[in-house]
Amino acid sequence: MPAWGRQRKFEPRHYPAASKGSAACHFGVYCRPNGSSSETHVSALTVESLLGGKGVLKARPRSSLEWVAIVREGLPSRVLDALAANLKLTRGELAAALGIADRTLARRRKEGVFTAEESAKLLRLARVAWRAADVFEKSELALDWLKRPNRALGGARPLDLLDTDIGAENVLDVLGRIEHGVFS
Repeated sequence: MPAWGRQRKFEPRHYPAASKGSAACHFGVYCRPNGSSSETHVSALTVESLLGGKGVLKARPRSSLEWVAIVREGLPSRVLDALAANLKLTRGELAAALGIADRTLARRRKEGVFTAEESAKLLRLARVAWRAADVFEKSELALDWLKRPNRALGGARPLDLLDTDIGAENVLDVLGRIEHGVFS
């Protein structure tokens, strides 16, 4: 539970790669609501780490504006595997969440790079997953929430709405309401 009105101390932590043989590292932010080491929760993974981190991305974006150039250039196809592993999604679930056909994803893997539009969809999914992890303070709870039907979203799973901008905005709106304690 969030510590309302209390200062949080954030510490970056390094995680070993989740899959065998993978050189990618996962970074998280630990939140200690009262400063004690006994109340450590994973607050959020970074968007960069969800997409594979420094080992996959060509550049390390320091601001949201730097993401614009990366998206326009096209994300490397390896972000697909990193995102699927980090979000614990099958390729079919990932294709549906992105609104990109399985065959197109397979073709992009061979080509090595996504188009700007596809890159924007990948980044949008990573940003929403990051926001959910931030709100729920545990990535496992966030992933579970993304995969379950939600009454505030008309019974749809949040993950199923991320293929469009307006769907993602609705998911982010519900996350904001949850964060602020508004009934959702």
